[in-house]
Amino acid sequence: MARSNLTAWLKKAAAGEDIGIRYGGKVFVLHPIEEEDTSYAEKEYGVTKVDLKRFAERMDAKIKRNRKAGKYKIFNGNIEDLLKD
Repeated sequence: MARSNLTAWLKKAAAGEDIGIRYGGKVFVLHPIEEEDTSYAEKEYGVTKVDLKRFAERMDAKIKRNRKAGKYKIFNGNIEDLLKD
């Protein structure tokens, strides 16, 4: 039932209603989180918010350098084109 009505359930969760979906003997809870939520990385990898910020800054700089150097390819929907040398 949740599959066909997911948008409605997400709207209810966004409005603050407690929503749980049972699947495979488990209950999954829907609730909004902040876009910058770092709790997963903190729990899963033991990193701090400062560690994550530094990592993000390094990755942003690396992406910028690689874009400038033309090292990235554009994906046009055809994986074969992307993998050509």
